[in-house]
Amino acid sequence: MKLTTLDSIKNFIKENTMSILYFSSNTCNVCHALYPKIEEVVLKYPNIKLAEVEITDVPESAGEYSIFSFPTILVFIDGKEIARKSRIVSIDDFQATIDKYYSLVF
Repeated sequence: MKLTTLDSIKNFIKENTMSILYFSSNTCNVCHALYPKIEEVVLKYPNIKLAEVEITDVPESAGEYSIFSFPTILVFIDGKEIARKSRIVSIDDFQATIDKYYSLVF
């Protein structure tokens, strides 16, 4: 799912108990290669919702969420940011983070 406005981003975070935002740039090749791997991990957790934010579509989101590099992954529980991964993201580390919080929430 792609979010294209700041309001849709805020609503996505608010409406889901556990949500993940994947911030990318259309000029970032790593972003496009990593996203399918992140999707694959998230599919293992039925109660987590994942959405992608293309920074060129919603440039104000960079300031709102302090995004300085790409890709950046933000994990939210009940509207609060609980984890952040940027630039070089290890899939194993990402999954370990999700495992830890998922078991606490669900």
